[in-house]
Amino acid sequence: MSSKMRNKVQKKFNMRGYKLKMEALTEILGFIGRFPDAEDEALDLLLDELHNVSLKSSILDKEPVQRVVALLLEAEAAVEESPTTSGHSSAASASALRIIDAFDFPKFRYDAIKKLFHKYSGKLPIYGDAPAKVTLYRDRFMLLFQRLSRDPHFSRPVFDSDMSDYGSCQISPIQSLVGQRGKRWVMGLISQLEDGHFYLEDLTAAVEVDLSNAISFYRPVNIWPSKITTGFFVENTIVLAEGEMLMDVNRNFVNDLQVKTCGFPPLEDREKSLAMLAGLDFFGSGSLTKEEMVRLAELERGAVNDMFVILSDVWLDHEEKTMEKLEIILNGYENENVVPSLFVFMGNFSSHPCNLSFSSYSSIRSNFGRLGKMIADHQRLKEHSRFLFIPGPDDIGPSHALPRCSLPKYIIEEFQSHIPNAVFMSNPCRIRFYTLEIVFLREDMLYKMRRSCLMPPLTEETSDPFEHIVLGDRSEQKAFKYTGVTCFNPGSFSNDFTFVAYRPCSQEVELSAV
Repeated sequence: MSSKMRNKVQKKFNMRGYKLKMEALTEILGFIGRFPDAEDEALDLLLDELHNVSLKSSILDKEPVQRVVALLLEAEAAVEESPTTSGHSSAASASALRIIDAFDFPKFRYDAIKKLFHKYSGKLPIYGDAPAKVTLYRDRFMLLFQRLSRDPHFSRPVFDSDMSDYGSCQISPIQSLVGQRGKRWVMGLISQLEDGHFYLEDLTAAVEVDLSNAISFYRPVNIWPSKITTGFFVENTIVLAEGEMLMDVNRNFVNDLQVKTCGFPPLEDREKSLAMLAGLDFFGSGSLTKEEMVRLAELERGAVNDMFVILSDVWLDHEEKTMEKLEIILNGYENENVVPSLFVFMGNFSSHPCNLSFSSYSSIRSNFGRLGKMIADHQRLKEHSRFLFIPGPDDIGPSHALPRCSLPKYIIEEFQSHIPNAVFMSNPCRIRFYTLEIVFLREDMLYKMRRSCLMPPLTEETSDPFEHIVLGDRSEQKAFKYTGVTCFNPGSFSNDFTFVAYRPCSQEVELSAV
């Protein structure tokens, strides 16, 4: 094997955070040498499969590499034995698909002084300590603030720039509002520091706000050419607000901010964000070179047969309804010329919340076992599709806070005896499919946010509550485009037997039901 290929292998593994011992490198070179016409694809496949293996260290020796190579060669042999049975390029799809658990997401912190992101390399516990909540909101505020600072409408005017024609929209620190007259723009977190009294907080101070006369802005003072503030305003969200300090009858300041206009920080195009954050892997799927992105984009355009089937609220204890309908879906796709690349099952997986009064854990375990046997009876799906399971808000777990851990091993053991390659991930989790980045979140957010909404949402553009937020909950199924992003809610399968078939190549969403 040439020194050029050796260097390429080491570079790719370094980009994924791995260090190779000599015997591991030799094993890798031997594997990709089996595919002289597809060395890059073989290397990417090996890297993706290694990510799904439990590793003791990021320094790789021969043993874990040899184990993954053996699995890949076994899968290749199985495909060669029945090359025409599936009508589906399962090996190619498997190499293109990477699933990332929330607890493996890269963590970055923004340095406002150096204006740089630093990767956090420490290990975080599942349960945070006392300062963790403060750190969470501070980091969230800084992430939004660094993005807002790139928006020309909120930047400091330079000399006699055209921005002065609109009036300054420069963000003022809340601490600077004391004793100031006239309207000011601020960015802060909506908090309820006292019962019934709402405040805006930033990193400098907090000020009580009067929202009684506030409106959601749509196109204030001709600054924004398009809508940026459709959404629900609830406690603990970060907003932009325009207002002025209140004065009493003697024209003395009373330290309350009368908010006139309120909205969310403006969105930024994905391409612009990627250009500003070049080289940083925020998604967690590994950094890719331009050449690799071009090659993946070409492969993606050819993946016209790949399809994801997404179901939410799959109550496994409803045998007569849910399981019967699920059997119909599996039978239908089993008999298709091309089987789906991925089935995504999102919780809840029981009709009864798994709270402190719940004790039927053995029944959930056996229900999963029955589901595994049902899938295993569909041979083509078992061999050529992958199965991803994401817990719901009322499923078994150590906490109801997000992110939620994957389902416990005890619950899924019987299922895995039937479908050993099934993947159980956190809620939320992420998927990279070729160049596409997909996020799955299961939470009953519409109900929670409507219940906690402080101001009525803007209805100038839409009266549909779903279009105010990207949902994955038990409300009715929906699909729409949001600033170029495909968003959809599969609906509640156990309530109305709805689900979604998604074609990632064309980003086409089919709202389906049985």
